[in-house]
Order: sequence, then C-alpha cells, then structure tokens
Amino acid sequence: MKKKVLLMGASGSGKTSMRSLIFSNNPASLTARLGATIDVEQNHVRFLGDLILNLWDLGGQDSFMDSYLTTQRTTIFQQVGVMIYVFDVETREMGKDLEYFRDCMAGLKQYSPDAAVFLLIHKMDLVREPRQATFLKKKQELEEASGDTKVNVFGTSIYDESLYKAWSNIVHTLIPNAAILSKHLTTFAGACNATEVILFERTTFLVIATSSPPSSSPSSTLDSEENPDGDVLDSKRYERTSELIKGFKHSCSRVREEFRSLEMELYDFTAVLDEMTRNTYVMVIVHDPTIEAAALKLNIRLARKKFEELQSDSLMS
Repeated sequence: MKKKVLLMGASGSGKTSMRSLIFSNNPASLTARLGATIDVEQNHVRFLGDLILNLWDLGGQDSFMDSYLTTQRTTIFQQVGVMIYVFDVETREMGKDLEYFRDCMAGLKQYSPDAAVFLLIHKMDLVREPRQATFLKKKQELEEASGDTKVNVFGTSIYDESLYKAWSNIVHTLIPNAAILSKHLTTFAGACNATEVILFERTTFLVIATSSPPSSSPSSTLDSEENPDGDVLDSKRYERTSELIKGFKHSCSRVREEFRSLEMELYDFTAVLDEMTRNTYVMVIVHDPTIEAAALKLNIRLARKKFEELQSDSLMS
C-alpha cells in the first residue's frame, strides 16, 4: 500500500532537515550539512512493513514552485494522501509564501480534494518568549489563508520533541483503523495493570497508537493531564519519549551496538520498551511497585501474535 506525501514550502524553511531527522535517524546537529533540495526528491519510506510512504520533498526555490503550479501541476497534485507545507516562523517574505501556499491548496483541491493538510510553523526555537502567542497568531493567519479547507497546524523545531508530535499526527492519518490498535492497547494495558501503553513504529519511533485518549490540541498550553486512574501525565510524554529513544539509538550505532530493548525500574514507576511486532516497539509503563519488568516482558511476548494480526488487518483494510 503506497501513500503519496508532499513536503512543500519555501527554500530554507527546513523541509529536508526534518525529513533527515525523522526518517534517516540523523541528529539535529548534523542537519546543517544538508544542501538545498533541487526540484523533486522522491523517497519510498517503508513504514509499518507493507505501508510505503511515497515522500516527495519539493525544492522551494521560486523557479521550482512556479513549475509545480504550471507544467507539473497534474503530476504533483494528483493522488496525494497528505500535503505538509512548512513555513519558516521568521520569514520576511510571508506574503509570497502565502501566495504560493494558496496556489498549492488550489492544485490540491483540484486533483486530491480528500488529502489531509498539515501546516508546520517551523524553527520555533528561534522565537523569543512568549512563543505561544507567536504560534497562535501565525496559526490564525494560516487558517484564514486556508479558506474553508480543514488544516492541522503545529509549531515545530528540530531541537525539541515538537517535530515528533507533528509527524506522529501526520502518519496517524495514513494508517487505516488506527483506532482499533488503540482499543486493543487499552485492553492490553488493563491486563498488565499498566498506567499506559504506547506503540511506536520501529524505524522512526513515531507514535502509532496509545492506550490513552489523545491529550490536548496542538495549541494547548497544558503541561500535564490525568489518565482515568488519576495519575498526572506529561502532555508531551509521547514526543519526548520518541526524541530520547532516537537519540539513544544513535548513540548505540556510534559504538556499533544494536538497540534491542530497554528496561527502567525506578522509585515511582517501571517502564519496559520491547519489540511488539517486526515493525513496531511497545512501551509499557506501570506505577504498581509489585509488578516487575520480567512480568511485563512476558505479557508483551504473549501479545505479539495478536498484534501482528491486528497490524496486518489494519493495513489491508
């Protein structure tokens, strides 16, 4: 199953850097070496085994953008599952960016009217406080420019967990019946007496599904929330976990060690990260001090066959 994903935005907005960070496991410190994208770079990224993301990274120079909107219009905008448009939060050419964006939206509406649209207000790390006010102002501007088309707006940076939050939401829209996976994760969490269970894609460590309902909207200022048991949970826990594990995996590769699993038994909680299927990892978190990591690993092993079947059914739906 192939899903076409357009990655668009002005030259220098950070498209290629984020692609490198998410899909090539490169740390943010190495992205400065990347050159500008010339015309169209296509990458077929195998995601969840049989799900292939046909990722089109489109150069943002004016000559290329003009070509996408005229001679290449049909080729670029047909059969699109998701369009991701990246805006540099500190750009001095916002008027021109919005003009190109509206033209791209028109092309998408003409050839792929059902495509999901994600707008990333990028390089938020460069914004002085208060960042939330800047984000909300930009968000309103982009929503107005989008007209009657529903858009999903995120503030992002390659230097924190915000990029993982945005891309997890993007990928989630491409997985059929992801809600079914969440339902079974909730059942699994109950069987383990776990506070929470999180399912990650193996390569990118983007969040596929969780046992908890979605936390807050992208524009929320909440730093924590409560789960049904009353435990206080960090609202950014999924993205921070993705970021930390990717960093740990990179450290393992530098010393030529393969990352396999992770166990943490701390004073107030126990966490186990292990393979769930050949394409996913699962993290199980418990606050019950009587439950040992070995018991959680046994439950994961017993659940693997069921989740292999669920994953296959979801992708074939």
